[in-house]
Amino acid sequence: MDTIPLDYATLRLIWWLLLGILLIGFAVMDGFDLGVATLLPAVARTDEERRIVLNVIGPVWEGNQVWLILGGGAIFAAFPPLYAVSFSGFYIAMFLILVALILRPVGFKFRSKVPDPRWRAVWDWALFASGLVPSLVFGVAMGNVLLGVPFHFDDTLRVYYEGGLFGLLTPFALLCGLVSVAMLLMHGAGMLAMKTSGAVAARARRYGSIAAIATAVLFVIGGTWVARIDGYALQVGMDTAGPSNPLAKVAVAKPGAWMDNYARWPITWLLPAIGVAGALLSAVSLRSGRAGLAFLASSVSIIGIILTEGVATFPFLLPSSTQAGSSLTLWDASSSHMTLFIMLLATAFFLPIVLLYTAWVFRVLRGKVDGDGMGRNPNAY
Repeated sequence: MDTIPLDYATLRLIWWLLLGILLIGFAVMDGFDLGVATLLPAVARTDEERRIVLNVIGPVWEGNQVWLILGGGAIFAAFPPLYAVSFSGFYIAMFLILVALILRPVGFKFRSKVPDPRWRAVWDWALFASGLVPSLVFGVAMGNVLLGVPFHFDDTLRVYYEGGLFGLLTPFALLCGLVSVAMLLMHGAGMLAMKTSGAVAARARRYGSIAAIATAVLFVIGGTWVARIDGYALQVGMDTAGPSNPLAKVAVAKPGAWMDNYARWPITWLLPAIGVAGALLSAVSLRSGRAGLAFLASSVSIIGIILTEGVATFPFLLPSSTQAGSSLTLWDASSSHMTLFIMLLATAFFLPIVLLYTAWVFRVLRGKVDGDGMGRNPNAY
């Protein structure tokens, strides 16, 4: 449209990049919340230690979860067919994530209401599940994006999904789930090492270094596996500024196709290298007591790992394993030209606000969490 300063193809690419940024924002910001919750039974042995761990993330988890809401909203607004297929096809998996995420605020609110150790133990395990389940399921979902998902469209673009929850739990997808869990454990341990002291910090450094090494090893194994599975590719070129119609292209599944973009743009090999190097640097930093560097390194590792999959699958958003031609790409599954532009303006206004208040909150809450501080704070969990 003449009134829009950016062409349709450029806006589609911008929104693909923004979707990646929002996913990275969620993994980095809310990822350490999930990692800390998962580490709760391992790093905290007494009730006071468990309260210290919970108060590391208690004041910030709700703000960090904004990145998940932004990501879901971005998919809904910018790529409606992706939203429709993924949220309906992954319905049970999404339900498990939502139940786990609902347990988190309930656990924070109710755990300390009753001094009974059995009551608190129940909520401690609920909070552990609220960290582990989303970490695992998100990883499994990303693994299924690489494998392809069993859906197709008919001539009227009505979507049909032919799989179920257990069909998602293939060996490769579970490996991706383990990468996700190890990655967020590493990240959460870095945060605990920064924000706590004494026995809790020592245990976090020990378990975090193990998780960091596991992240690097599992990621390399997964990358080797990806090179051998069927990927997806466009058989002929697409009109990148054409109407959104997933059936107007020719796509095929072929072995090793996910490596094509790395052969086309060799510089992108830096991304998996950054993912591995960041994890190993985090392990070394945790072992040597440099918690700040460990947290920074784990953040860089997360960015490298997520971008590695993004580059591999470009321009696909969600491949179809049953009918490759029904696969969703950023060129044929987006909203209209005007919608993408209006949403870009809204994002340009609101995203800096999110970044500013997030930075302000972390500045206000800087420093370590300890028993004395909790005793002086009537709002401590």
